Amino acid sequence: SIKMDLLHSNGVLIIQHLQRDYRAYQDFLNFMSHVGDPRNIFSIYFPLWFQLNQVVGTKMIWVAVIGDWFNLIFKWILFGHRPYWWVQETMIYPNQSSPCLEQFPITCETGPGSPSGHAMGSSCVWYVMVTAALSYTVRWKDKSAITLHRLTWSFLWSIFWIIQISVCISRVFIATHFPHQVILGVFAGILVAEAFEHTPAIQTASLRMYIKTNLFLFIFALGFYLSLKLLDIDLLWSVPKAKKWCANPDWINIDTTPFAGLVRNLGALFGLGLGINSEMFITSCKGKNSCKISFRILCIAASLATLQLYNFVKIPTHTEYLFYILSFCKSAAMPLTVVALVPYCVHSLMRTTEKKLN
Repeated sequence: SIKMDLLHSNGVLIIQHLQRDYRAYQDFLNFMSHVGDPRNIFSIYFPLWFQLNQVVGTKMIWVAVIGDWFNLIFKWILFGHRPYWWVQETMIYPNQSSPCLEQFPITCETGPGSPSGHAMGSSCVWYVMVTAALSYTVRWKDKSAITLHRLTWSFLWSIFWIIQISVCISRVFIATHFPHQVILGVFAGILVAEAFEHTPAIQTASLRMYIKTNLFLFIFALGFYLSLKLLDIDLLWSVPKAKKWCANPDWINIDTTPFAGLVRNLGALFGLGLGINSEMFITSCKGKNSCKISFRILCIAASLATLQLYNFVKIPTHTEYLFYILSFCKSAAMPLTVVALVPYCVHSLMRTTEKKLN
C-alpha cells in the first residue's frame, strides 16, 4: 500500500507538470483522448477496414471486444484508483493540503482506472491495422522492394508509437489515469492483438459460435461480479467516488460504467456474427461486385455516413436496465449495418443501374 501510494503521488506530480506546462496543447490532447476512445473502433476504424479487407475488419472487432472484456476483468481485480478522486481521499499529504488537479468534461470516468481502457483499445486496434498493412509489403521479393518494406515498417511502427504515446499523455493530462495505468493498458492491448494474429478460426465462426462466445463473456463477467458481491466485495465501488469528486455532475455519464462497456461490446460482437452469417452479406460481399473498387468505396462512404446518424440516437438513461438493453441493440445494429445492410443496398443499386444500361 505504501509503494502504491508513492507510485500514485509521483503520478500526481507528472499530472501537475503536464497541466501546468502543456496547457497550450490542451485541445490537441483532448482530441487524442477522443482518438483513443474504444467507441471509435466500431464507428470509424471498422467500417473503413471491413470494406477494404474483411479478414482484418473481422479481426478488429474480435480484438476490440475481447480486449475490452479483459480490461473490465483486470479493472475489477486491480482496483485501480483514478487521480481526480484519489487526491481527494488519500491521507499521505500533510495538513490535508491535497494537490489541485484540473478536471475536464471527459475526466469523470466512473470505472476503476487500471489498466486504461483507452490505451488498451487504441494499442490493440492500431496493432491490428499496422500488422495488416505490413502483411502486404512483406511479400515483396526484389531488393528495392525489401528496402521499401523496411522503410514502411519503420514509418508505420513510428506512427503507431506516436499515437499510443499521445493517447497515454492525453489520458494522464486530463487526470483520469496515472502513468503506470496507461503503460499497462498499452502493453496489455498489444498482447491481446498478438494473440489474435494466431487465431484464424474467428474468420469462419458460425452464428452459433458468436452466440456461445457472447454468452460465455457475459456469464463469466456477471458470475465474477456476483461471486465477489457474495464475499461483500463491491466491484462498483468506483461509481460513488466518481459521483462524489467529479467537479461537474453533468460530466458523469452512465456510458462509462463497467457494465455499459460490457453490453456495448457484446452487442457489437453479436451484430458482426449476425451480419457475416446473413444472406445479405453472402449476396453482396461474396458476389461479383465485391471485387470492384467502386463497390468498396460506395460501401465505405455509405457506412461512415450511416453510422454517424447513430450518434443522434440518444438512449434514455433514467432506467438503467432499459439503457443496457437499448445500448446492446444499438451496438449490434452498427456492425450489422456495415457488414450486411449497406453492402446489400449498394449491391442492389449497382445491379439495377447495370440492368438499365444494358
